[in-house]
Amino acid sequence: MIYVTAPLIGVVYAVLMSLIREPHRRRFNAVMVAGAGAAYLSGGGFGLWELPVTALTAYLAYRGLESWRFIGLAWFVHTVWDLVHHLKGNPILPFDHSSSLGCAICDPVIALWCLGGGPSLIDPLRRRFTRQATVPSPPAPEALDRSRQ
Repeated sequence: MIYVTAPLIGVVYAVLMSLIREPHRRRFNAVMVAGAGAAYLSGGGFGLWELPVTALTAYLAYRGLESWRFIGLAWFVHTVWDLVHHLKGNPILPFDHSSSLGCAICDPVIALWCLGGGPSLIDPLRRRFTRQATVPSPPAPEALDRSRQ
């Protein structure tokens, strides 16, 4: 079940983030990945190794304030750290042993969306429904021919 729900959570994340307009969407995602990078600090199980990974993620998130690529890279760093924690048996949520695995499945979906420039997934729908509601469809060619006769 985790193999289905985790990627869906990544898609839902991208859809919800699409509600935020640019450039705020990019900056908000930089803050989000910085927070995700610090998630294991309160007992991640790797001692001092938690600090350089958090620092790397924070640096990438900082660079992500101006670049979607860095945000995507930061999500991939977090994905690797999720896998390491899952394999060690020290999950992000101590009461859910599969939580780091779920995170490692979800995060690449978010990373790929970010590497694609974090496009709005709802703007195309918004434009389509707005266009249909405000622009009348052109008359059929047969109707034009009849009106000319």
